[in-house]
Amino acid sequence: MLRTRICNIELRNPTMLAAGVMGSMASSLNRVYRAGAGAVVTKSFSLEPNEGYKNPTTVEVTGGIINAIGLSNPGVEAFKEELRGVDDDVPLIASIYGSSPEEFARVAASVEEYVDMIELNVSCPHAMAGCGASIGQDAGLTFRVVSAVKDAVGVPVSTKLTPNVTDIVEIAKSAEDAGSDALTLINSLGPGMKIDIKTAKPVLSNAFGGMSGPAIKPVAVRCVYDVYRNVEIPLIGAGGVRDFRDAVEFLFAGAVAVQVGTAIMYDGPEIFMRICRGLERFMIEEGFSSVDEMVGLAHEGV
Repeated sequence: MLRTRICNIELRNPTMLAAGVMGSMASSLNRVYRAGAGAVVTKSFSLEPNEGYKNPTTVEVTGGIINAIGLSNPGVEAFKEELRGVDDDVPLIASIYGSSPEEFARVAASVEEYVDMIELNVSCPHAMAGCGASIGQDAGLTFRVVSAVKDAVGVPVSTKLTPNVTDIVEIAKSAEDAGSDALTLINSLGPGMKIDIKTAKPVLSNAFGGMSGPAIKPVAVRCVYDVYRNVEIPLIGAGGVRDFRDAVEFLFAGAVAVQVGTAIMYDGPEIFMRICRGLERFMIEEGFSSVDEMVGLAHEGV
C-alpha cells in the first residue's frame, strides 16, 4: 500500500531522511533505514573539505530551529568511504554542493557508482560565499549547474530549491528545462536569527541561519502546490514534516514522497515508522489503495 516509485527508484514507503540530519556516517544512514525510512539522503558534501562555522551552530526557536552549520563536511574522497558502507538494500541519495557547475559535476561523477540518486543543494541559506542559495536564486545559474551534472552522470538528479526567491516556479522550470529528473522542495527558510537578550548578541556564531521545523511547513506545502501545477517531473516535499498528517498534505499538494529532518531531533529516527503507520491507517480509512492515488489530489476541480 505504501510502496511508491520516483525516477524508477522503488521505495517501500514515501518517507526519506532529509539532508543534514544523521547523514554523515554509513552507520547512521543504515540505522535510519532500519527504523523505517523509505530512502536516505546524505548530509551535503563538496569537492574539498569544509570546516563550516564555529559553534554555536544551532538554536531552538518557536516552531523549529535555526542552524548555520555552514555545510561542514570532510570532502568527497572521505565521504566515499561512508557511501561504500551503506547497506546494498538502502535507496541512497547523495546531497552535493559546489561553487560552480564544474565543481558540482566533478563531485557528482565521483560518487555516481555508489548512489541511486543525486540531490543538488543549490539552496542552503547559510552556505559559504558562492554556494547554496546564491545559486538557487538565479535561474540561469541553476540551469547551468543542473546541465553540467546531467552531462556528467547517468543516475537520476533532483534539484533542491530554496523558498527565498520571488518566484520559485521560475527556478523550478529552469531546473526541469536543464534536465533535472525531480525537484526537492524546500530547503530551510530565511536566513533568520535569534538574539540573546542577556548579552545583546546573536546566539549563532554566524549570526544568521536557516529556519527549519514545523513553522515552515505551510510555506513548503504552498511551494509544492505551485510548482506541481507548472512542471512535469516528480516532486519531493520537505519542510516541517512531523506526523502522517503533514505527509498527507504534501502528497495532496503534489509530492510523491516527503523528507523528514528536524523532527528527528524531537522524536528520534523512530518517527519514520510512526508516520508510515499513521499514513497507512489514514489510507485505509479514506479508501486509498496506493500513494499514487493521493498525489496532487488537492488540484482536482481547482
